[in-house]
Formats: sequence, structure tokens, C-alpha cells
Amino acid sequence: MTVILLRHGRSTANTSGVLAGRSTGVDLDDTGRTQAQSLIDRLSDVATLAAVVRSPLQRCEQTVAPLVADRGLTEIVDDRLIEVDYGQWTGRPIKDLLGEDMWKTVQQQPSAAIFPDGEGLAHVQSRAVAAIRELDAVYGGSDGSGVWVACSHGDVIKSILADAMGMHLDSFQRIVVEPASISIIRYSPSRPYVHTVNSTGVKPSFPAPPPPAADVSADQGSSDDAVIGGSTGAPAAPAGGHPPH
Repeated sequence: MTVILLRHGRSTANTSGVLAGRSTGVDLDDTGRTQAQSLIDRLSDVATLAAVVRSPLQRCEQTVAPLVADRGLTEIVDDRLIEVDYGQWTGRPIKDLLGEDMWKTVQQQPSAAIFPDGEGLAHVQSRAVAAIRELDAVYGGSDGSGVWVACSHGDVIKSILADAMGMHLDSFQRIVVEPASISIIRYSPSRPYVHTVNSTGVKPSFPAPPPPAADVSADQGSSDDAVIGGSTGAPAAPAGGHPPH
């Protein structure tokens, strides 16, 4: 069960240095539109996408639009993947927020950060992780071979990655998630496996599902056990099956 966490492409708010939050009318800029179009090629090694789920905000809609059209998919909107509600911080220049007392809390103890008239980062993680795990149970498929896309926002994706890594939320600022970046998590019965973080390259590599338990000998342990000493780097089958012709 593999989820591709996709941050929206570069937006006009990103380039102007404004904290967009849930503001309406925030479009992708020219670079962001190019990034959105490039997703068709970047994800071409995934033969079948089980679903494309996105935040309801416009910049996420614009990011997945070329991919959805190319694959002939119907996008799914999930409000739990929406941007953080930054409350009174919404729409303010980042440089003006540096002097706020809350800024230090966000940097040093984000689990305690609750934005004025907004939401707390701990709640953001709770809703986002619940959404990803529930959706993965649906789109990952019974055999664990399903691959799907979740398009969301920087802090939201960082909180999901922190959970998958077993990190406390107070350490999530150590994770970098750039516009249009791809991060990949495979959820298994025993634990999540984080395969990729913040890939902005052309084509990230995708994990193959583990072999069925019947194909693993007794002295190899569970089919989902981590490899002691590190992965062997064996060639993996194309994600989602064989590439279309």
C-alpha cells in the first residue's frame, strides 16, 4: 500500500513570501504550472494509479489537473488534507511573523503551537495521519500493490512523514518538503516504510510490494521484515504493474 505524498506546485504566495494558509484565489505561478505538467512524466513509471486525492484548495487542484486528465481519473477531495488553519497569521508576510512569540514555539516545540484563532499543529497531524491511513486502506488494495497520490501542503505532509518515521512532532521541522516534491510511504501490517522524502527530481523510484508470505522461506523471517544491514537493492517491478504500451 503505497502513497505518493505530493506537495502542490510553487504558488504566487510562495514567491511573494506570504503565508497563504487557507486563503482563496492562490494560484500556481508559471513555475508551479510547469511543475504540475511535469508530473505526467515523473509518475509515468506507475502503470496504474488507484486514486488521486487532494486538498480542497485551488493550488492543489491546479497541481493534479494535468495528471488527472492524462490518466482519465476522477479526483477525490478530502477536507482532512487541507492546509493548516493559521488563523490571524493567514495572509501575513513571513518576515513580519519572525518577531511573534509563537514563531519560536513553532520552531522549537511545534506540538504546543496553536495559531491565534486557528488550529494547533498537533491537531493537523492527527487529522492528516488519520486521513492517509484510512485512504490507504481503501486504495492500497487487499494485496498491498495499490499506489495512489495525496496532494497536500508542506506542514501537513511533514506531519505525516514524522508519524511514519516514528518521530515526535517536535522534530518535524527537520523534514524539508519543497513545492512539487514527492515523498513516498509504503504502509505495511507491521510498520510504515519511508522510501522517499522531498524528491524534486524527474522520476523517483517506487517500492515493489513485499512478496507473499508463502514465497518467503522460514529462515528469512516475515515477508515484511526489514533487511538487516540495509536493502539489497534488488531490481523492483514497476509500481502498479507493467507500464502501459
